[in-house]
Amino acid sequence: MRPNNQQRTRKKIKILIADRESIFRIGVKKLFSLEDDLRVVAQAENARQALAMVKSFRPDLAIVQQELAAGEDGNLMAKIRRQSPECKVVLTASVVSEDLRAQALESSASGLISKADEPEAFVKSVRKVLEGESIFAAAEAPLAGQELIGGNGRRARPVDTLTRRERTIISCLTQGWRNREIAQHLTITEQTVKNHLRSVYDKVGVSDRLELVLYAIHQHLELPPVGP
Repeated sequence: MRPNNQQRTRKKIKILIADRESIFRIGVKKLFSLEDDLRVVAQAENARQALAMVKSFRPDLAIVQQELAAGEDGNLMAKIRRQSPECKVVLTASVVSEDLRAQALESSASGLISKADEPEAFVKSVRKVLEGESIFAAAEAPLAGQELIGGNGRRARPVDTLTRRERTIISCLTQGWRNREIAQHLTITEQTVKNHLRSVYDKVGVSDRLELVLYAIHQHLELPPVGP
């Protein structure tokens, strides 16, 4: 079957993710892989790498961690602009404060997106920026889990109800492991892994692996280390 005109002319959007947290980079890359026209062509964990990737790949959009942009000499944004004037830059932040929002609004960024956004909202914001809009998230309070009443009468967050096994499975997910690999590592069946994941989803209020990984980032969840 021959492709129609729309399929032939649809442009692939090249995206660079610059973030110190590998978990976030992996999560966003997976999120964009579900979109036909959004392609992550490069990842960077520091400012030097980000500039090198901009030069090499000429991305249409750079998603840059706010702390990364503000680090070192604080001129990463300007350097990206000089390196590739056509590249749009969006900042991301775990928590959007009034000061941070004001700084982003005054910078050359095309937007500021909260890492706490739902995946669908994150993609929607990116698309709006690519269409020429400026998207700056409103200031927000730090995320807090929904409070629960435990048997001892004390209030506990959903994350506090996670067992060590459940936290270990989340840690494996952040490494990009599949259910089979997790099962082999923990010497359990894949079905048991699936059962644990469903329990975790219900506890913290997410619906899939990607949302769970992003939740772990947002909550700064303490996870046990896992081997390679």
